[in-house]
Amino acid sequence: MRKDRLYLLTFLSISLIFLVISTVSIRYFVKVAADGVLETQLEFSKREARQVALLIGNQFQNGISKETIISGTQRSIENLNPESGFVSLFDWSGKIICHPDIKQLGQQISTKESFVSSISDELTSKDLYELLLKAEDSLETRDIRGSKPNSEVVYLYPVENTDWIVAAHANTHRVSQQIKVLRNNFQNILLVMGFVLILTSVATVRLIGSTYEKKLEVKNEKLSDEVINLSKLNRAVGVYQQKVIASPLKDDDTENLAKKRILTYIRNELLSIATQDIAYIYMENTITYVVCFDGKRSTSNSSLDELFSNLDNAYFFRANRQFIIAISAIDKIVRYGNNQLKILINPDSEVDIIISKNKAAEFKQWLNL
Repeated sequence: MRKDRLYLLTFLSISLIFLVISTVSIRYFVKVAADGVLETQLEFSKREARQVALLIGNQFQNGISKETIISGTQRSIENLNPESGFVSLFDWSGKIICHPDIKQLGQQISTKESFVSSISDELTSKDLYELLLKAEDSLETRDIRGSKPNSEVVYLYPVENTDWIVAAHANTHRVSQQIKVLRNNFQNILLVMGFVLILTSVATVRLIGSTYEKKLEVKNEKLSDEVINLSKLNRAVGVYQQKVIASPLKDDDTENLAKKRILTYIRNELLSIATQDIAYIYMENTITYVVCFDGKRSTSNSSLDELFSNLDNAYFFRANRQFIIAISAIDKIVRYGNNQLKILINPDSEVDIIISKNKAAEFKQWLNL
């Protein structure tokens, strides 16, 4: 259950991160792509408007009448494809003189259908993109399904020595559709990429998790074995201690009297201590200390090697170079470090009693394991 929850949280986290990144990325890439499309559209519209204005201006200079110019211009722009944009001609009063849709002739051009408000306005591709985004809702409410093309004036250019103005129209509906297609393409690409990325990430996390779980299981098995071994050791200590209690050392055993007591010092006072009262013996700063079960501590002039050679090996164990411990003093055995054992004794020792990995086998044998 925990693993399934982990994988679910991983999936949701990666999905959320990808959603945030993809949202920002789509806006950026669509804006860059749309900027290129609109830049091309604007340059084409501006160039076309200027050429028409120059042509009409040259005709005026050559003395051609207004009627002839209007008639010729009308025939020319009627052949333009309104789907890709077109030009129209109107005077300073806003009256349309020439337009591909003859129904528009004589009508007033509406400022609501223009992205520019005066001849001096210079519309850039970035401006047009922002205006298209703002106008998307209004474009959808207009009659874009009829025969009349949905267009906006994006550039104005005056005809020299006349009161006429050439207006460049862009099919904003078509441009908006192109931008929507770009946006949809980016969304589809990112959707596929995100799907693959999320599945790959979850699969990778699951693979790594499985590998880690296997290693953890191996460690747990080793740990379980060590716990079992420690339990056996502690039980063996208990059994061994019961044997010691059942058969205590006797002071009147004259044959082994030298091994039943040792001579120690408390300051300048000599003290003979029965070995059955000794909990542990240790060395610190070249001084040998003898600690009894009642917590009293005395010193000895003998080394640990000398003392251990005079003690009964059935009741005392040389844990390391620093400690000799009595079986009756062992309180608990715990795991320590890499396959080492730590002996907890009573009374407590200020210095940890550690049995090394190599010494552990001898300790087990001492406990008859």
